[in-house]
Amino acid sequence: MNKYLIILLVALFSTTLFAQEETVKDTLNAGEITVVKPYKPTISDAFKIKENPTLDQDSKITKDSVAYTINSVPVASTFTPAKGKAKGLAKEKMDKIYPNFVSVGFGNNTTPLLEAYVHSSSSRYNDYGAFIKHLSSKGNVKDALLNSNYSDTNLDLYYKQFDRDYNWEVNAGAKHQISNWYGLPKDLIYTEPFLSSIDPKQRYLNIFAGGKINFKDGMFKGAKIALNQFSDKFNSNEIQLLIKPTIELPISSELINTTAIIEYTNGKFNQNYNTTDKINYNFLKLGIAPNFEVLRNNLTVNLGAKIYYNLDLENKINGLFAYPNVTASYKVLEENLTAYIGITGDLNQNSYREFAQENPFVSPTLNILQTDNQYNGYIGAKGKLNAAVSYNLKATYSSEKNKPLYIQNPSKSDLINVLINPYELGNSFGIVYDDIKTISVFGELTLDLSKELKFGGNLAFSKYTTTTQEEAWNLPEIKAALFANYHNKKWFAGSDIYFYGKRFDTTTPYLGLPQIVTLDSFLDLNLNTGYVFTDRLTAFAKANNLLGTNYQRYVNFDTQGIQVLAGITYKFGF
Repeated sequence: MNKYLIILLVALFSTTLFAQEETVKDTLNAGEITVVKPYKPTISDAFKIKENPTLDQDSKITKDSVAYTINSVPVASTFTPAKGKAKGLAKEKMDKIYPNFVSVGFGNNTTPLLEAYVHSSSSRYNDYGAFIKHLSSKGNVKDALLNSNYSDTNLDLYYKQFDRDYNWEVNAGAKHQISNWYGLPKDLIYTEPFLSSIDPKQRYLNIFAGGKINFKDGMFKGAKIALNQFSDKFNSNEIQLLIKPTIELPISSELINTTAIIEYTNGKFNQNYNTTDKINYNFLKLGIAPNFEVLRNNLTVNLGAKIYYNLDLENKINGLFAYPNVTASYKVLEENLTAYIGITGDLNQNSYREFAQENPFVSPTLNILQTDNQYNGYIGAKGKLNAAVSYNLKATYSSEKNKPLYIQNPSKSDLINVLINPYELGNSFGIVYDDIKTISVFGELTLDLSKELKFGGNLAFSKYTTTTQEEAWNLPEIKAALFANYHNKKWFAGSDIYFYGKRFDTTTPYLGLPQIVTLDSFLDLNLNTGYVFTDRLTAFAKANNLLGTNYQRYVNFDTQGIQVLAGITYKFGF
């Protein structure tokens, strides 16, 4: 290297270190560079970029002309590139989704299962289909003296239409159920002629229709309508109509959603339990429920109320009811902790249909009233402990007037007279109402160990304070559940364990006094599994009550022992 060039570089470096002002001419550029002081970077230089940099307009830069030539030198080469073939990316085969399915199965106790869902469309703007399900069993309840079989058949048809500004749908169907009042008192001795004269069968038929419409724009957001006609083998009849239109009113940057409520319930029973007098009930509930939702960063507040004008048309009693509907939630730590609080209330319309769905052993002699849920205050927290663990904790205090409770009907049989109804043998349940205050604590935990494996459980403890009744009949103080689910591309399996704490009821023998009985707590273990053969074909199996305990959900009504059912599901498309 030229020694003069080395000296020049050393001198330039030295002037930079000692911040001496020097003028240096670039050999390729006529511009001058003035070095004032050495550059000392700071944090602000590293993280901040000026949006509008300034240029020194006083410096005049002129370009020197550069002359150059290219000398092409031939290079001898014997390299010949090999011919290649484009290789595509490997694609994972996706499972095909079929919109329709049919499931058939069979289990012990002569238990057939049929379930099917079929739907299609005539254009991209509609959809129509049907859902069918049937499950029945011969019962075979241990030590049952009467027939204990049951049957449940459901048919639901629907049609949906999708338009640019709105969409709507209608549905209609029927549900037919068969049950038996087989829970005779166990401390009595029955003769064979007496038992053979009893037909304990009860049939329920629910015919329903409904629809809804939703608008995308405008103040009128939509409406829902539902109609149910419910009847039984003993000529009991009930009609229930519910209409709920919704409007949305903008106020500044917020919205007020207001739902109107029209509910009509009319029904009759041929007699009450103690006499042959008929029971008629007729209610009309007119209400409005405005809700104002406020969203502020991590805070969500819903300010609302429910106001009803209620008419008891049978007894000619009218009344005005008002309830709070105020809730709030706040994200304290994003997904890890959300605190929530609220106070709500409602006027609940009880019905024969709902009672029979929850307890099919009720007698067709019920007194149907409304439940005034005065207030239901709660506070809780939910979130995630980490990416895999979710939780929910909640404490509640509520006050209800005319809360319905199931209680065993007294026996009207002397074990000789057979000219009575099959539900009057101490083997059915009535409804009593009481004003009850409830304190309850609920906790839930879910573990997502992987995409395939999930665990969870919940526990609820409730303390009831009654007004006139000695106990909160047939309501457990403790309920708990554990579950686990696993699935991969070929296998799936799950398990559920349910725990019900002890409950109280009464039993009244013929010409005797009512006595309080205690129903023991019980565990119910259920398992299910399946194997996916193809996109279309899947085999499944279920086993319920694997502990084999003949526990009593209601007094004198034992359950079946171990129940096993297996079948296949076939998916298809049109």
